[in-house]
Amino acid sequence: MADGAVARTRHQGEVPATHDVVAAVDLGSNSFRLQVGRVVDDQIYPLDSLREVVRLAAGLTADKRIDDAAQQRALLALKRFGERLRGFPPGAVRAVGTNSLRVAKNARDFLIRAEHALGFPIEVVAGKEEARLIYLGVSHSLPPTSDKRMVVDIGGGSTEFIIGSGYRPQKLESLYMGCVSYTMRYFGDGRITKGAMRQAELAARIEIQTIENEFSSGQWHQAVGSSGTARAIADLIAAHGWGDGAITADGLEKLRAQLLKVGEVDRVSTMGLKADRAQVLPGGFAIMAGLFAELNVEEMILANGAMRQGILYDMLGRLHHRDMRDTTVRQFAKRYHVDLQQARRVDVLAQDLFEALDGRGATDETLRQVLSWAAHLHELGLMVAHTGYHKHSAYILGNADMPGFSRMEQAHVALLVLAHRGTLEKVRALVTSSADWPLVMALRLACLFYRSRSPVDVPVLQAAHRDRRFEIRLPADWLKRYPLTAAALKSEIKEWRGIGFDLSIPALDDMDIGADPNIE
Repeated sequence: MADGAVARTRHQGEVPATHDVVAAVDLGSNSFRLQVGRVVDDQIYPLDSLREVVRLAAGLTADKRIDDAAQQRALLALKRFGERLRGFPPGAVRAVGTNSLRVAKNARDFLIRAEHALGFPIEVVAGKEEARLIYLGVSHSLPPTSDKRMVVDIGGGSTEFIIGSGYRPQKLESLYMGCVSYTMRYFGDGRITKGAMRQAELAARIEIQTIENEFSSGQWHQAVGSSGTARAIADLIAAHGWGDGAITADGLEKLRAQLLKVGEVDRVSTMGLKADRAQVLPGGFAIMAGLFAELNVEEMILANGAMRQGILYDMLGRLHHRDMRDTTVRQFAKRYHVDLQQARRVDVLAQDLFEALDGRGATDETLRQVLSWAAHLHELGLMVAHTGYHKHSAYILGNADMPGFSRMEQAHVALLVLAHRGTLEKVRALVTSSADWPLVMALRLACLFYRSRSPVDVPVLQAAHRDRRFEIRLPADWLKRYPLTAAALKSEIKEWRGIGFDLSIPALDDMDIGADPNIE
């Protein structure tokens, strides 16, 4: 068995590597995009980009499953991206999935194949996190200003709305409507009629009404459009002489009339658009017209930045120790009045225990981060109720909007928090990776040792782990001085045995200690 001594100093892990070249993969509901950039100080300069039309949203069946044809299109695109990214170190590439992967019931199975094709992990982010990344990309592509901007990004399956100033978003929303889904729903027969357009625009307006108070024209000074739909609309307006590069209400009126005159989705390309963009323009136009009407927008300028640039700048922040996830953890701890001294004590000991138990020499920094976040947030459920607080904590962490976190990261933190106390049976089926069990052990034991919520002279101890066996060596005389901890450790041994693990603490073998009466 691998073993290591647990010291009482906080091991921060290795400093994240810096990368001269980074890459972002945006797995949108309409198209997949790859952006490669060169890092120079605090700026990213584009080196290369690829775009593949995949239309995942079009492949969603009535029961919300991605069909085989859409999966094959996606996998082929990712294989091509993977070839371009060959040789990139893991920390230099970030791949992010959006709405279609959020809603698809078979997303988990598809992602296993997708990650194999790409060669890198793929995160799926919540709608508000997608909005944050979009704003980050847009704000870095526009001249700085202290005025508030409203950024709108009409994607294939969702539309994001953001109000922000400078590089900071202040309001974030994501609505379940996109150019692919609306074109399929309202123009699925291939015809563009007045009735269909009226229905599509009305549906968009009804959806937008839910955010009208926060995003109406009085809340911002400038409207900005991001990504393909907005650019296609602006290009058509300019090409027909109805505007000078921006989207205006008058230009939309004229474009609507032209779309109705064309009358068929397959003939939209004759207006001067690429065929793949023309195929989804009617739905995207209806959403744009609906938001202009509902939010009283008169003019919208275009931005070159989008989500893929936002992903790159978010990576740059992490590399420069400005990780939005750490900021979110601090904000959550403050919001839920977490006892920071207790959280730090638990974090220090949990990290050291994990290093000893992990036994791989160079402990995975990503797992360290997850453990640290869990240690700092494991008690936030106390603001709801003391009884079963770990369940309240896990529910909040699994369902709240947490800027910077992917859904997978949130679920991982929530799992550790749920497992940090109480029965292990409740999480046995939820743990899908053997690498998680040392994390669970480390956090449970750290919480157990600091149960008194005060500094405890925890001795230097030996920890070892292999397969389903754990061993913790503690001085017998120390255990005699802390009988409550010793009793709790005996109960912990039984708890692990109950799910098929062997936790051995040799110093307890010859001690006559009753079971801990307060273990839940």
